[in-house]
Amino acid sequence: MARLQVKYPNVLAACTVVVSLLLPLSATADEMTFASWGGAYQDGIRAAWIKPFTQETGIQVVEDTNPLIARIKAMVDTHNVQWDVVTAGGASLMQGAKSGLFEKITPDKVDESNVLPAARNDYGVPSEIFSTVIGYSTKAFPNGGPKTFADFWNVKKFPGKRTLPDKPDTVLEAALLADGVAPADVYKTLDTPAGMKRALDKIRQIRPYVAMWWSSGAQPVQALGSGDVVMALGWNGRFQAGIDDGLPIAMSWGQSVAQVGYFMIVKGAPDKAQAVKFLNYIIRPEVQARFSKYVAYGPVTPKSIPLIDKSRLDRLPSTPERLSNALFMNIDWWAAHSLAAGEAYNTAMQQ
Repeated sequence: MARLQVKYPNVLAACTVVVSLLLPLSATADEMTFASWGGAYQDGIRAAWIKPFTQETGIQVVEDTNPLIARIKAMVDTHNVQWDVVTAGGASLMQGAKSGLFEKITPDKVDESNVLPAARNDYGVPSEIFSTVIGYSTKAFPNGGPKTFADFWNVKKFPGKRTLPDKPDTVLEAALLADGVAPADVYKTLDTPAGMKRALDKIRQIRPYVAMWWSSGAQPVQALGSGDVVMALGWNGRFQAGIDDGLPIAMSWGQSVAQVGYFMIVKGAPDKAQAVKFLNYIIRPEVQARFSKYVAYGPVTPKSIPLIDKSRLDRLPSTPERLSNALFMNIDWWAAHSLAAGEAYNTAMQQ
């Protein structure tokens, strides 16, 4: 092909500017768009993962917030996908996967050989582990508080008002564990009408002592700090933030329900190649270890544990000792039963 000879460089420069303005941004910049839930969680992701990823790869990460499944579905259905990577818990991951909203994560895309097998999923890369635990007031229980879910339900030994989530996930599990069901049998029990009734009856038993059904993770921390309640079921990272702020709160790790956060690639993501690089980056053991500096959530890669300072390990839910006392939430069960369980739970809350 003959080379075009340009005699008017100023005209060429002007044309170049016009063409660059007409091209989509992804054609002129190596970047991707990431959407999460804001707050301290997204601040931690930015500091631990996004900024170092950009420094290492040169890929710029544009951030957004509030990646609700409904918004993702609208993007996919209209073929106007604006996000590349989004975050969610297991139930939302499964809901989106069943609706065809996420790319399948295959071994040739992302190497998950270092990831805990219990945390893996075909449509999301595990990002962190967090747990539902008992938080309690050290003013109400200066000599030590409840250690197990059975203790949480024991209002004679540990008197006072409680607070529970207004959603059933982790509460149904805690109720059955409190009622003596072995961890390995929790979901088999919930699969039966009698087992579901058993869990709901246990919740009805504690309901007169529930001062508040919380809808935001900050609420149980505030209620404990103000003395409105003496114990709560909530997320370990939120309780830890309250402890760090000087509130009279402690956590019990005698039992917990562990959950996994996930990063997903949206179906039809415009910058899929960059998204794949990002997901491979966040599950490197040394990168996983870095996140715990900012948020008290644990790594999904066991090889990260030796890389974390002992003082920080004491704050995390995914040490081998704590996982030995944890029940991992079964996200397949919740994907299949969330609607019916939510309706039954709402009824139990009001009875």
